[in-house]
Amino acid sequence: MTTTPRLHDLEVHLPAHPHALAALTEALGRAGVSLEGGGAFGTTAHYLVADGPRALRAATATGLGPARLNEVTMTRVDQSRPGRLGPLLRELADQGVHVRTQYSDHAGNLVLVTGG
Repeated sequence: MTTTPRLHDLEVHLPAHPHALAALTEALGRAGVSLEGGGAFGTTAHYLVADGPRALRAATATGLGPARLNEVTMTRVDQSRPGRLGPLLRELADQGVHVRTQYSDHAGNLVLVTGG
């Protein structure tokens, strides 16, 4: 029997320094953490990872800045039709869900980080 690992969003607040993102991603690579999606937005990096605890340890060990793991919700959105994201996010907002970050994984799934 095979099991699918629970994916997490690794959130790291980086200093405004040219080498910070390189240092973070190099540390994650040395730790054997595969980045399944995400990116850096300003000085905050969000990466979809399969081994959350390992990723968090590696990120924290860099001393670059605060890091945490977030739960994610993933879904497919018909990307061939413009305007599909807005109604989905409106529906979630109407239900009181605060989407903090959204990005896509390498397979084109929508990744949502929700909560405070």
